[in-house]
Amino acid sequence: MSKFFAAESSSDTDVSSSSEDETPAPSRSSRATVQRQFLLSDDEEEVQHVVRSAKEKRWEELQNIIKLMRNARKIKDMSKLMDEFDNLCKLYIKSKTVVLKEGIPRFYIQNLVETEDCITELWQDKEGRKKMSKLNSKSLGALRQKLRKYLRDFEKEVEDYRLHPDEEEEHVPEKHVEENDAPTFLGSPVKVAQLEEPEPLQDKDDDDSDDSDWGFDDDSTSDESDEGGIGARQLTADYFLKKTAGKDDEKSKKKERVQQSKSKKKTDGDDWEEVKGGGKVAKVTALFEKGTEITHPVVMKKLNEIILNRGRRSTVRKDQFDLLKQLRQIAEENNLGIALTVRLTFDIIASLFDYNSKILDCMKSEPWAEVLKYVEEVLDLLQENPDIVVAEHISQESENVSDKEAGYRLCGSPVTLVEKLHSEYIKILQTADAHSTDYVKHLREEIHIVRVINKLKEYVERIGSSQDICSSYLLLIEYVYYKYDRKTAEGAVAEEKTSDEEPKTEESPDSTQLMSTLCQYIYTKDSSDRIRTRAILHHIYHHSLHDRWYEARDLMLMSHLQETINYSDVPTQIAYNRTMVQLGLCAFRQGLMREAHNALVDIQSTGRAKELLAQGLLLQRQGERISPEQEKVEKRRQIPFHMHINLELLECVYLVSAMLLEIPYVAAHEFDARRRMISKQFHHQLRVSERQSLLGPPDNMREHVVAAAKALKMGDYEQCLGFIINEKMNNKVWNLFSKSVEVRTMLETKIKEESLSTYLFTYSQFYDNVSLDWLSSMFKLDKTTCHRIISKLIINEELAASWDEPSSSLVLHRTEPTRLQNMAMQLSEKVTTLVDINERILEAKAGGGGFQNYRQDGNYQNNRGGYQGNRSGYQGNRGGYQGKRGGYGNKSSNYQSGRSGYQNKRNYNVSFAQ
Repeated sequence: MSKFFAAESSSDTDVSSSSEDETPAPSRSSRATVQRQFLLSDDEEEVQHVVRSAKEKRWEELQNIIKLMRNARKIKDMSKLMDEFDNLCKLYIKSKTVVLKEGIPRFYIQNLVETEDCITELWQDKEGRKKMSKLNSKSLGALRQKLRKYLRDFEKEVEDYRLHPDEEEEHVPEKHVEENDAPTFLGSPVKVAQLEEPEPLQDKDDDDSDDSDWGFDDDSTSDESDEGGIGARQLTADYFLKKTAGKDDEKSKKKERVQQSKSKKKTDGDDWEEVKGGGKVAKVTALFEKGTEITHPVVMKKLNEIILNRGRRSTVRKDQFDLLKQLRQIAEENNLGIALTVRLTFDIIASLFDYNSKILDCMKSEPWAEVLKYVEEVLDLLQENPDIVVAEHISQESENVSDKEAGYRLCGSPVTLVEKLHSEYIKILQTADAHSTDYVKHLREEIHIVRVINKLKEYVERIGSSQDICSSYLLLIEYVYYKYDRKTAEGAVAEEKTSDEEPKTEESPDSTQLMSTLCQYIYTKDSSDRIRTRAILHHIYHHSLHDRWYEARDLMLMSHLQETINYSDVPTQIAYNRTMVQLGLCAFRQGLMREAHNALVDIQSTGRAKELLAQGLLLQRQGERISPEQEKVEKRRQIPFHMHINLELLECVYLVSAMLLEIPYVAAHEFDARRRMISKQFHHQLRVSERQSLLGPPDNMREHVVAAAKALKMGDYEQCLGFIINEKMNNKVWNLFSKSVEVRTMLETKIKEESLSTYLFTYSQFYDNVSLDWLSSMFKLDKTTCHRIISKLIINEELAASWDEPSSSLVLHRTEPTRLQNMAMQLSEKVTTLVDINERILEAKAGGGGFQNYRQDGNYQNNRGGYQGNRSGYQGNRGGYQGKRGGYGNKSSNYQSGRSGYQNKRNYNVSFAQ
């Protein structure tokens, strides 16, 4: 059409225009408008085109992208969300001029906040991230980084929005510009239809081409269009009046919407409840319709409907807890009986235990406080109403919560609830920081749990089975066995001193009697091996903690747990390790060093005491790694911090007991080739010390023990005692014992006794006799103790000596060679071996290979250095030296040599004269 009018002459145009009702000729800029009027028929409807501002256009484009982002968030399409976020950032940059003029739109900040919350929620859901596709997971991490950087420019706006999220949002409706939303002209709204005629969409390009063909610039065109546009329309009085009806209509519409929402809230009061606090509305679901009669079958039907939703993905655990709580409240208001209340409380507790979806994580503080309250409430209700029977063997179909005469019967187990409560409490202590105030706060809750266990104990003792009684007794033992009872250990005097310092607990004043009563019942009535085994281990632990060594030892030996513990579960094995360690510490406090070493050697020799006692995970060495699932399982087995055994104390006790055993043994068997090591770990520490090029004063606990061992080897008990008992060692180790003074006194005595034995083993060859008074004054021991120690060495044939009673002296028999003689004999053996080798080589050369042939025949015999050949006829007594024990000496006590013919018949075995 534009080509037709462009080809048309100007004269034709003038003629056609003059033939119209003598109206003024339109300007060239309004030519397209006149042409469209000419082409439009009377039957066709005029299409009104809207003129929008730059703000409205940009806002609409932004909202379109925000709508796509909202859809992507709903379906969790992270790849699509990241692409749209990039488009939104680019469009925002293009709209910078409008934003600087109008300000940042609130809907834009709202979209950023919602996107941030969505990404944060998805990022914290680790299980959900694992289920994502690789593309979505990668896009989530990239979008999280981009959004963090991008929000730095909008920190103030985002903070304001989070503080006031309920303010009216500045937004552009879907129909962006209506008739009343037209731009203002000279302070009054003007309808767009009055300024410009509607034009078809397809003619837009044609108009531009017409203008460009005519060759007019922008300024002249705009001026002429204004004049021609006004002149081409009929100007009436209504055109110049203010249009206020549109605003009034909009205000009235808003009022109607507000009134409708208020009326809806009033009419729908059953489903919605207005919260006055923060202006928010909380949704409350109506469990029953209006007019429904609340009876037992109705409540049980609704209860089954709620329970069936457990475990589904769409089920919100908190909502399920609220529904059960509301259902219980309705049942109590309608007086449906105490049995139904107990039944609903059991289900509420079960929903609280399911509140956390992750098995290895602990419960939060709020549900934990709720479940503790409800468990105690259930036990109180069962104790007050003995006619309610609760058992696991009762099926849900046979439950009776309505007929009291037939007897209330409920399916459940209070023992299981309390056991679950105990395990959740252990998990809370495991995950809490041991050095924080939260851990102390959780420890204070132990008194409430002990109270609940005591109520369970009273309930099962009345109507429970023997197995339930054993389970409840074991729960109580778990909170008693590891605590040191000063009242039992120190008597009534100590009770008065410590009553002000220690808080009162629910346990019996005499924990020894309580442990004995509970454990004896479990020993006789328990039918499962696990409960009886754990009760024995806890009983031994309690005996050892209170220095009852012989009772603990006898119980351990009679139980034969050493033979069957490898077939037990891992928690029971951990309890066994802890019991053996406590048994070794008890033996050490009693001065029984050999028993202490034997009890601790299995734990300390592995170098994994921390892991075996479940007090932490060791760093993996030599590339060994465990899976994350295995690591979670190991963390779940950890012992709470307040039940830990000090590992440095344990290692020090083991090394000191090994030192007191090993040093005298080494001194007595210095030149024995078949000497065995008592403690490999102690020898390792000695070798580490010997490899050091520069030895300074001891710094840590191990260096103190090594330095004390070297002093003990020389028989210097004072120096040894100074390394073992000093201020640093007292603070690190010895003060951790309950009776630290008695332990230090015992150590001092044991070091003196072992120093005396070591001195006699080392220097006895240089004495003919030693005075008992001199030994007593040298080691600061009384004569009776010295006499007892030396007599024991003589009886055990460790020391060749005898007592001279009239003179109170020790007579030493020098049956053993001196150190120089031992070294000379070792040298002679080596020289003899070399001579034998040379003789064999010479014989082989002289016999023309007979020696080699003889070896090939397989008739070669070597009897400890003595070579005999039946073929060659060679016999040599030079290398044929035989000895019963040390490789020297024979029955006739004379040494023969085929070359020298030397014979020596002395009282001692062998001696070389040089």
